[in-house]
Amino acid sequence: MRNLATPPIVWVHGDSLSPMNPALLAYPQAPAVWVWDEELLTQWQISRKRIVFIYECLLELPVEIRRGNVLQELTQFVQEQGSNKLVTTQSPSPHFKQICQELSQQFTLEILPIPPLIPPQKYLDLKRFSRYWQVAERQIYPH
Repeated sequence: MRNLATPPIVWVHGDSLSPMNPALLAYPQAPAVWVWDEELLTQWQISRKRIVFIYECLLELPVEIRRGNVLQELTQFVQEQGSNKLVTTQSPSPHFKQICQELSQQFTLEILPIPPLIPPQKYLDLKRFSRYWQVAERQIYPH
């Protein structure tokens, strides 16, 4: 029988790759993990420049870095740590939702909201990051 008092595991993913990640802040002493998603790396053909950027961000975080099938790697990491709880942050990704659904069948799963960078807008063009940033920059740096 597992010890129910074991600390949770923090899962850091690409939609909250920051030292201000709510899961890392809520559980600063918890073991944390990032998994390079082998399937997405192949499907999306992510550039080396972006991979290096993500890796440099990861070096600033207290995470163990793994690569492979996300569900399998997370399951293995949680079991290695002797935990039964996984904490992460929300994501709009259907792939994320599918992984969470499967994880919740094995573990207690807590998904924390990510505070918005800027207050909600009536309309915000998200087709390009630069359009979003033009609106955000005016609100973050008003002067």
